Amino acid sequence: MKLLIVASDPREFSGLLARSDGARRQPLPVQWARSAKLRGHELLLAANGVGATRAAAAVDAAAEWFRPEAVVSAGFCGALDEGLAIADIVVADCVAAAGRRYPAMPVTGPPFHAGTVCSIDHVARTAEEKGQLRSSGACAVEMEAAGVAPRAAALGLPFYCVKAVTDLAGETMANDFNLSMRDNGHFDTIFLLGRALRRPTVCLPELLRLRNRSIRAARALGDFFADCRL
Repeated sequence: MKLLIVASDPREFSGLLARSDGARRQPLPVQWARSAKLRGHELLLAANGVGATRAAAAVDAAAEWFRPEAVVSAGFCGALDEGLAIADIVVADCVAAAGRRYPAMPVTGPPFHAGTVCSIDHVARTAEEKGQLRSSGACAVEMEAAGVAPRAAALGLPFYCVKAVTDLAGETMANDFNLSMRDNGHFDTIFLLGRALRRPTVCLPELLRLRNRSIRAARALGDFFADCRL
């Protein structure tokens, strides 16, 4: 199968690339793109920055060149369900975004958590906001599936959503990533560090913790894709 897999940042693909063969850079009009092979599947991995608009643009740009047979929204998510742990895999059966719901295809394979994934236009930073989102029935929150799902539907392609947890339902982040978002769809690291230095005993350890969690989550995503069946 030819799979187009869309994330926001190349780091979300590090585990998948480690489990794939023949990775090659592709000159597509997105920020980062690689082709690879995994268990007989042809993959096109595309990362174009944070948010639904950039994710949708990645689908459009990649689909025209690659002609995929299915589209996957992959990457990191925040837990809304208190039963979710760091690096747990969440497979959406539905994506809820801006009052609409987009069904997602089922996956079989290693253990995972299934449920509704909420896709919003900002980082869900506080435990209070996560609790409010949880009351809608969603088990996890992220920012790109709202762009990928409708574009897959418009193309008449099966849509999958597979995420790995990097922050917990009961956690409130000391660092405000929303303030550091830039027009290119990436977080301004220098800005983040500058603000973190105002509260170094709280904010700097959190940044390091999130980095380590992201490494674990990316590895978990790679292992899951290597063993699951779409």
